Amino acid sequence: MPLDSPEPRSSPIENFFPGYFALVMATGIVSLASFMLGIPVIPELLFGLNLIFYLALWAITLTRLFRYRSAFLFDLTHHARGATFLTMVAATSLIGLQFANLTPFGWVGIWCWILALALWILLIYTFFTAITVIEPKPSLETGINGAWLLVTVATESLTVLGTVIASQTIAPQLVLLTALSAYLLGAMLYILFIALILYRWMFLSMQPEKLAPPYWINMGALAITTLAGCRLLLVAKEWSFLEEMSPFIRGFTFFFWVTCSWWIPLLLSVGFWRHVIEKVPIAYDAQYWSLVFPIGMYTMCTFVLSKALALPSVMLIPNITIFFAYIAWTLTFAGMMRRLLGAITSGLLSLGSNKRTA
Repeated sequence: MPLDSPEPRSSPIENFFPGYFALVMATGIVSLASFMLGIPVIPELLFGLNLIFYLALWAITLTRLFRYRSAFLFDLTHHARGATFLTMVAATSLIGLQFANLTPFGWVGIWCWILALALWILLIYTFFTAITVIEPKPSLETGINGAWLLVTVATESLTVLGTVIASQTIAPQLVLLTALSAYLLGAMLYILFIALILYRWMFLSMQPEKLAPPYWINMGALAITTLAGCRLLLVAKEWSFLEEMSPFIRGFTFFFWVTCSWWIPLLLSVGFWRHVIEKVPIAYDAQYWSLVFPIGMYTMCTFVLSKALALPSVMLIPNITIFFAYIAWTLTFAGMMRRLLGAITSGLLSLGSNKRTA
């Protein structure tokens, strides 16, 4: 239960983590990275699972909205948790990408892009308006975390899917204009918020328990920004203005990839300090999907970067990191299933005990 929630929450749905759509993001990107690398079976298998995850999460979210509206709205307007709702945008974009790349139903990707854009407008302005006007405000130390960079991830996901479906729409240049705008806006938002996050890391007290998996989005947000830039470069010939912007996009995209790569050793070092030196136990948490996604996204963005910037020398990287993505996804999925089965077993035992008591 959220410690600062105004009311106790007893129902699992009422207390459901709003950022659980990161499960769809992680599964989708590992599926697509496998597809890009030519690995058989896995892309389609993960796509099938992802459709189940996506529909189930929407069912839970809508139930929470209509049955537990106060808890839903409290989380949406909360400094530390409100940004996690933006996983819905990125998850919808990832599902659209899977339809566009793995099935003959590419038109579904168009509708996914429209839905993702609508969700982005609704959620991002609700979140920013709420945290601006709501009082009292928390300190920077308690109010910000890596999840805030989901504003970049969600925004850049519109660029990635937009560049894939633009040619199939009735207004391809408008879609590409939106994609280009989202790329630039997402980059700007990253620069703003990463400065606050690094200030929080370096100048405020940082307990090992606070260095949770969402801080891997520090890297993942840059990885999807790199992918977005590469996708713009690959479709630049479809629009003259975009082609004129290509030198600018090319330089910034490589800049983002270099900075993204720089983050990985630092995050590993911090993780070593957290779990080995400070002995924080590793236990399943829904937030671990926010660690899986950046690994898969780094794999995919590096693969596409090698094509878009003609850098075949970097292809060694995705051929290695894809296996780390598999390991991370498998361990996190196993932890999730163990937690789910434990909850089901506990519920059945409780129900049996109540019947005997009655």
